[in-house]
Amino acid sequence: MFSRLSRATSRKASCSKAQIPLQFCLGRRGIVQPSGADRASVVDLPSTYKDENHFTPRSDMLGFKLELPQREGSLKEKTRPIYLDMQATTPVDPRVLDAMLPYLTDQYGNPHSRTHAYGWEAEQAVEDARKHVADLIGADPKDIVFTSGATETNNMAIKGVARFHKEKKKHVITTQTEHKCVLDSCRKLGEEGFDITYLPVQTNGVISLEELEKAIRPDTSLVSIMTVNNETGVIQPMKEIGALLRKHRGVYFHTDAAQAVGKIPVDVNEMNVDLMSISGHKLYGPKGVGAAYVRRRPRVRLEPILSGGGQERGLRSGTLPTALAVGIGEAARIAKKEMARDHIHINALSKRLIDKINAQVEHVVRNGDVAGYPGCVNLSFSYVEGESLLMALKDIALSSGSACTSASLEPSYVLRALGAAEDMAHSSLRFGIGRFTTEAEIDFVVQHIINTVHRLREMSPLWEMVQEGIDINSIDWSQSQH
Repeated sequence: MFSRLSRATSRKASCSKAQIPLQFCLGRRGIVQPSGADRASVVDLPSTYKDENHFTPRSDMLGFKLELPQREGSLKEKTRPIYLDMQATTPVDPRVLDAMLPYLTDQYGNPHSRTHAYGWEAEQAVEDARKHVADLIGADPKDIVFTSGATETNNMAIKGVARFHKEKKKHVITTQTEHKCVLDSCRKLGEEGFDITYLPVQTNGVISLEELEKAIRPDTSLVSIMTVNNETGVIQPMKEIGALLRKHRGVYFHTDAAQAVGKIPVDVNEMNVDLMSISGHKLYGPKGVGAAYVRRRPRVRLEPILSGGGQERGLRSGTLPTALAVGIGEAARIAKKEMARDHIHINALSKRLIDKINAQVEHVVRNGDVAGYPGCVNLSFSYVEGESLLMALKDIALSSGSACTSASLEPSYVLRALGAAEDMAHSSLRFGIGRFTTEAEIDFVVQHIINTVHRLREMSPLWEMVQEGIDINSIDWSQSQH
């Protein structure tokens, strides 16, 4: 100990004589300074150090300018399209980023390290975030388990409950319009010998409570029904479903609430849910983090899908990413505080979009229940191919369905489940309106939609026949021409 102090004192003395800054002399390794716009660098003192001229830029560095990193071919700011794809992801709220930054720089401790201040401060930040998420859904903080996102949470909840109870119960109920990760999790269970019931939905996208009750069997272990649909914005009657399932002892209720939490009021106790999936990047938080609500009283037992250090009540092993947990926590805090204001703003823009399009474009159908979440508007434009419409709308970032299946050329299985004809399912667009969307953006989008639909219809022979009064549904297209 004394020898170390002596060496440090010696270096300090030699530095004062040479007029070299002290921070460069206390060690050979680079020093990471506290974060800040004017100082965020790692400095190594070269052995040839003499004066500031030593750092004169090389010839190959001339003209270098510090700017945000961009991929080759990426869009510059002035040409970036208007973003209306909020169901795919939302932008990170600047306040969320501000809350995360300290845990990406100087507060880098492992939240599971209990022997020093770095771990303590990280653990405290994680627990604060856990409370914010719990407060948003009316839960106890101890019921919240951090995950990597809603996909992992859905897998954990569905497979975990089913596999834990597989000796006595091998029946799971879900709907035909669930997110792909829920349907694939159920498909996987089907391969393992479970019996899966896929409930149909009505033409408005809402399930029938009578059909649900008929589907419940003595060996049913789990019912999984999403709160808000990611393609249509349809809101399921969660309180009624929860009340119905409470009559059937031993049947757990899981909901994928990724599109609901932070956007509409959600209370796990009023809904009587046992498990809930939450996604950070769907509520203006960072990607790569989500949360699972797993009820403790009465306790929900499930088989973990990850083995390891036993973190998160043993349900999700692995070191928690402190910054991401802080991000989803801050996003939840802001959402709880500003949900009413967001709803008024989004509802007004949604009405503006729908009314203006309907006023100037005929043969437009809104898919799903009109009383659904207003920030998700799914419209089908007759006699226009959806992919052609998307390609023509380069100035607008839109989707024709789920981001997870957007590469598929098949019509949306969600719209097909609602009873939409194949051509109408192909001609649909999903408009995602959010916290930062403006009236000017909506007006720009509406005008572009109107102009583009009219232009594409002018090129459609079907549209020409409709204009001439021909009922194309009465035509037998299978008849061969001779």
